[in-house]
Amino acid sequence: MSENTNVVGPDFLTLQVRDLDRSTRFYTELIGFSTVPSKVPNAAVLGARPIKIALRQATDDLDAVDKLAWGVVLWIKAEDPDKLAGRLQEHGVSIVKPLCDGSCGREFIFEDPDGYRITIYEGQPD
Repeated sequence: MSENTNVVGPDFLTLQVRDLDRSTRFYTELIGFSTVPSKVPNAAVLGARPIKIALRQATDDLDAVDKLAWGVVLWIKAEDPDKLAGRLQEHGVSIVKPLCDGSCGREFIFEDPDGYRITIYEGQPD
């Protein structure tokens, strides 16, 4: 019999980044997030919902590994994945999985400035 630990689930995600200003511009200007106030030094908190995402100046050596977050997949819901994919392509962002119809609607995977692979998806109709 397991003891109840009152674990609820993910509530906040953080990506360690090499250049906080560059990553903040990428996620606000190209992806379309806004930032929200934060008391955390060396970090930018994105106004994502339902789970907030922070970008934090790396405290680990990100160059010590071949690929960041290998095996972890971050899915971000978007109202118009096609429009976002076009915008990212216009700005030379690497699309590692092209737009397609997936099990959750339109989806694609891009690589951010630090090499994190992020899945954008439309979501299933309500």
